Amino acid sequence: MTVHTSGDRWLDAPVETVFAFMDEPSNQAAVTPSLSRAERIERLPNSGNRAAYEYRMFGVSFTGEVRATTYEPPERIVYEMRGDLTGRIAWRFEPERGGTRLTYAADYEVPGPLPEFLFAPVIRWYNRREVRRLLENVEEAVAGEERATASTA
Repeated sequence: MTVHTSGDRWLDAPVETVFAFMDEPSNQAAVTPSLSRAERIERLPNSGNRAAYEYRMFGVSFTGEVRATTYEPPERIVYEMRGDLTGRIAWRFEPERGGTRLTYAADYEVPGPLPEFLFAPVIRWYNRREVRRLLENVEEAVAGEERATASTA
């Protein structure tokens, strides 16, 4: 079953700050509710990351790797997912009103013989909730980094 999910949020932080935060795989694990692990394996020739992940959905663990196929600081990162989940994750970072419009979009295949008519509505609901929480968590984390930077300046 193919799943698409997306969302965006305005953050009161410069594009460079938001990009740098999301470019660190361990930060993605810290802000993505169901991502229990994300570790950099290597920096790729394009300067993007290749990282290992573990994602839990409905009590089931999915593991694999993401590879930054498009890496354009500080505008966007596109990851190809391989492993238990396959697909694509795209991050866009756009300057807006003195801050950043952060956009997340993902398309991936959920493995297994799931009856789509039965599970698709639940998976869509789950993913909408996950993206909303992810963007809220990024906002809080980046705001905390901005406060810490301001207090040491």
